[in-house]
Amino acid sequence: MNKKRQVTGHVHHKHPVLKQHPALRKNYCFGCGQDNPEGMRLKFVHDEQQKRFVAHFRLGRRFTGPPRHAHGGIIAVILDEAMSKPSKLRNVLAPTVELTVRYLKPVPLGEKLTASGWEVRVRGREHLRAAEIRNDRGELLAMGRGKFKAVDADRMMQKFLQTSVPGSR
Repeated sequence: MNKKRQVTGHVHHKHPVLKQHPALRKNYCFGCGQDNPEGMRLKFVHDEQQKRFVAHFRLGRRFTGPPRHAHGGIIAVILDEAMSKPSKLRNVLAPTVELTVRYLKPVPLGEKLTASGWEVRVRGREHLRAAEIRNDRGELLAMGRGKFKAVDADRMMQKFLQTSVPGSR
């Protein structure tokens, strides 16, 4: 049986600062935040059998780069988002410290696409991950590798919450 579990948002349950602060009760992440009206709102599901996080989506015209195709920065966002999801399995906050993208074929707008991300290895606080974007025919369009570094979530959030975010209320 192929077990799949939807994963949204960020890790909150083990970190008192993350759980309690009102500014963090909503998810405004550009890639996966359901509370960001301008964001992509990608929804990832954990495929336990494949050991990957998977999202199915279509890109609209607002993500245009070359005519009828996605902007390279949007492709990088999707790959980065896919690679960030394994943090949930380890209950760590691990921001991206390095991201490499290989653009293999143009990523079309308006077509069914699939992004998947997985963990490659963990060495101490360093988490190496990979991700890919495929079209509905299974063709590999883009792939990425990333380095993520686990941080103390409470210390990091205390630091960020001491300053206000420009444009927020």
